[in-house]
Amino acid sequence: MARLPTWCCTNIYKIDLNFLKENNIKYILTDLDNTLAPYNVPLPDEKTIEFFKELKKEGFEVIIVSNNTGKRVTAYSNMLEINCVSGAKKPFATTLRKYLLKNNINLDECVLIGDQMMTDILCANRLKIKCVLTEPLSKEESFVTFFNRKLDNYFRKKYNLNSVEKIDRGVGK
Repeated sequence: MARLPTWCCTNIYKIDLNFLKENNIKYILTDLDNTLAPYNVPLPDEKTIEFFKELKKEGFEVIIVSNNTGKRVTAYSNMLEINCVSGAKKPFATTLRKYLLKNNINLDECVLIGDQMMTDILCANRLKIKCVLTEPLSKEESFVTFFNRKLDNYFRKKYNLNSVEKIDRGVGK
């Protein structure tokens, strides 16, 4: 099963960006559904748009990496003026690895942020990149994710996530 995440955070909007910089992170690979927005929210809201402006200002390149369809992921990423990988097939790393290699992205400078151990964290571990596990933004799930979430909840309980460093803004290190 998946190893523990590198770090944990309440949600992507609370991540300590200076902490990421101090850890040589330049590329933020983020899940979409329940990491950036609930699965039923089709486009970014003002909070998300402002957050992405902050990320760009701080020098991060952000790429949405989602198992969702191209139509949803592309529409969402276009509004944020960032790149995306749709149909990523996480937890398998092949699609994302090809994208990263094609774009000459150094894996040591990447972090994958997501809300599921069984997809996001396992994919990051397979790529051997740093990762942040967040709490899901919404309790509402798509039909497919509903079953993954049951397994995710089991593994969150099985593995002691209290031992994983929290990187929320304002949380002491």
